Amino acid sequence: MIVELDSGRVRGRVADEHVLFQGIPYAAPPVGELRWRSPQPVEPWSHVRDATEPGCPCPQIAQSFAGVASENEDCLVLDVTAPRTPGRKPVLVWLHGGGGTNGAGALFDAHRLAVDEDVVVVTPNSRLGVFGFFGHPALPGGGAYGIEDQQAALRWVRRNIAAFGGDPDRVMLFGESYGGLSTTAHLVAPGSVGLLHRAAVQSGFPLMRPPAGTFGPFQPALDSMWMPTAELDRVGAQIADELGWTRPDDPDAADRLRRVPVTELLGVSSVFTRPAWGGPVLPVAPDEAVRAGRVADVPVLVGGTRDEARLFVALFYEEITEQSYGELLAEAFGPDADEVRARYPAAESPGLSWARVLSDGAWAASCWELMHALSAATTTFGYEFADRDAPPIVPFPPGFPPGAHHSAEVVYQFDLGEPAPLTDAQWRLAATMNRYWARFARTGDPGDNGLPAWPAFTPERPHVQSLRPDRIGPADFAADHRLDFWSRR
Repeated sequence: MIVELDSGRVRGRVADEHVLFQGIPYAAPPVGELRWRSPQPVEPWSHVRDATEPGCPCPQIAQSFAGVASENEDCLVLDVTAPRTPGRKPVLVWLHGGGGTNGAGALFDAHRLAVDEDVVVVTPNSRLGVFGFFGHPALPGGGAYGIEDQQAALRWVRRNIAAFGGDPDRVMLFGESYGGLSTTAHLVAPGSVGLLHRAAVQSGFPLMRPPAGTFGPFQPALDSMWMPTAELDRVGAQIADELGWTRPDDPDAADRLRRVPVTELLGVSSVFTRPAWGGPVLPVAPDEAVRAGRVADVPVLVGGTRDEARLFVALFYEEITEQSYGELLAEAFGPDADEVRARYPAAESPGLSWARVLSDGAWAASCWELMHALSAATTTFGYEFADRDAPPIVPFPPGFPPGAHHSAEVVYQFDLGEPAPLTDAQWRLAATMNRYWARFARTGDPGDNGLPAWPAFTPERPHVQSLRPDRIGPADFAADHRLDFWSRR
């Protein structure tokens, strides 16, 4: 199948019920002089471009939670999955997770969502880690190139999605984990106005102030998931000088930085994951903008998983003893550590107790705050994915139950290589979730006559929809996560 775009023609694959176009460039390769610059237009082509194979992932080092590796900066591509039925369909644009350093749009097979719900799904790449969020005094306006890439992908959707049967006036941006953080950025970014009409934040953490150890043993606490541009430039300059990429007061610093080999840059990629504010892309701190209600007037669906922190604690679960549990609490909560331990004793398992502390005190508490903040400014729907028998997305250590861990819901929405080993009841939940999400994309309200009611979240009636195979309905979110206790801290 051949489709005409504003940059040229592309040929995709045709299946029984859907078409798939992969590796379509939406911006020029950010290489050479274009490294650490805003995304530039694609050079048009005159031939029919093959779009039957995935494009290259953005540069990344393989991790235990993401096995993809790449050193290729020519990666600003996207995939489009569309049903073969006629009509003007809602468009869902997916921003993947991966901690800001890993992942690729092509890893998410969206054919179930597209075919069953009659929607068009777009899965883009964007620059990651040091390539997407580096800052330096020689690179004015830096620190949010990855967000700019996503804006460029949304502009591509606006110009081209009708060719695939999509409706450019019904675009839903949705993302999980780091993709949820990025989705929130677009709710406050001036350059994203008009590019999205609904948004879904899945296990995002835009308002989180993570205590020490939230993402790994004794990692330092953060007062925000966003970084001021001045601080980012200071960190970038210090690292660049220490590694010999530049010299202090170097007039040619920008040129030198753009010649640093990809492999060297990847060595510090994990340092640069927090999007920077104070520049043209994010003029104000997104967390403060959300708290003040300065967000786009689009309906928002927001939620998380019942046992978020178990995924992160699983990486060092076997090292958590009674003693180290106490040390983790002391590092995270200081003089309040004993009070937290009284609420979360380590009688059953120190590692499981630590996961519960973080699931409630970091993840659920910040999600609850986000629901309240968004609902004060726009129509908001809250949810919690609560299938504690969900298959783990990575191997978990023996004796540590994964529960409804961070990212567990993604395999219910997409196929990641092979279909997940779900039971019949779990497949029904997967179908219901995709129907909710598609209905939200179509109308701005996930409710449907054939599904359990899903009222909006309001401060007066803070409804959170529990999603699990045996029951879909209201969750007692605040009580389940002891939010009265955490709100007093």
